[in-house]
Amino acid sequence: MSEPWRAVMLTLFPEMFPGPLGFSLAGKALETGLWALETVDIRAYARDKHRSVDDTPFGGGAGMVMRPDVVDAAIRAGRDPRGPLVYLTPRGRPLTQDRVEALAAAPALTVLCGRYEGVDERVLTAHEAEEICLGDFILSGGEPAAICLLDACIRLLPGVMGEAASLEEESFERGLLEYPLYTRPQVWDGRPVPEVLLSGHHERIRAWRRAEAETVTRMRRPDLWARYQAEGKEIRS
Repeated sequence: MSEPWRAVMLTLFPEMFPGPLGFSLAGKALETGLWALETVDIRAYARDKHRSVDDTPFGGGAGMVMRPDVVDAAIRAGRDPRGPLVYLTPRGRPLTQDRVEALAAAPALTVLCGRYEGVDERVLTAHEAEEICLGDFILSGGEPAAICLLDACIRLLPGVMGEAASLEEESFERGLLEYPLYTRPQVWDGRPVPEVLLSGHHERIRAWRRAEAETVTRMRRPDLWARYQAEGKEIRS
């Protein structure tokens, strides 16, 4: 059996893991050894009697900053060298499905979970941390974002999802958002399922789904739609 995909979390709150990742598909995959989780308590590498991990920022300003010496020690002790070191921060590059696929394809991933106002820039530079952003919003710390990132990666690991075809039809896999989904009952609250989905005509259904995916992407994500058009994938009528 091949080595499991390994996730290392550098955090001040190791008890937050696995959290939601201990349930459903991710939890079953963890139990069966498809992936492995290790938490590293950053505070264990503090050097004073108060176990201080932060200090006031040079130049003034509100809040506290995580110390480079403490974070460096935690990284050196816990990082898995077989994969990238990711630091989740609002100033990072937006996370994309392509990047998730690349992270899941690597043997391991180490995630640095920041707290307070952030982490001293020098330690991020020294370890060439990849800065990633989940969206234009602020969280209280990196742990919730790390859980989202891990979930996105874990579901792509071989053996985690039941059907590979279901992955191919999801949002972002073809540069589009996912088409609308329907199930029983056939009529609910006076709203019927679109007739084409009941036709049994697979080509018509595929064409309808792609057209719907294009429509929803054009309306809700003009940035994705512009990229999709630039790549020449749009259906021409």
